Amino acid sequence: QVQLVESGGGLVQAGGSLRLSCAASGRTFWNNGMGWFRQAAGKEREIVAAINWNGGSTYYADSVKGRFTISRANAESTVYLQMNSLRPEDTADYYCAAAPGSGLYYTVVEYKYWGQGTQVTVSS
Repeated sequence: QVQLVESGGGLVQAGGSLRLSCAASGRTFWNNGMGWFRQAAGKEREIVAAINWNGGSTYYADSVKGRFTISRANAESTVYLQMNSLRPEDTADYYCAAAPGSGLYYTVVEYKYWGQGTQVTVSS
């Protein structure tokens, strides 16, 4: 079992930045592929970014490419999402997720463990 707790969300003006953190506890974290998802009101949950077990491979949704950066610190059992140049359309609840495997994973069903989410609101 892996427990995930997100933090760092909040209200920010368009063009601003936020850094989300996801702290993992429980069974070993270092060999799990990790992802950040978001869900806006009335929409389905969608992948934002993913990272493999050692940070050597990453994936970004087209909508955030060049603005968001995913990273991980395995010694600290933490995954980060640095979000720059935020836009109102980035407003959503952001979720951290851990996959059973160690690679890159892109869909909700490939992830087994989920955090409770942190809210990000970007004002225009």
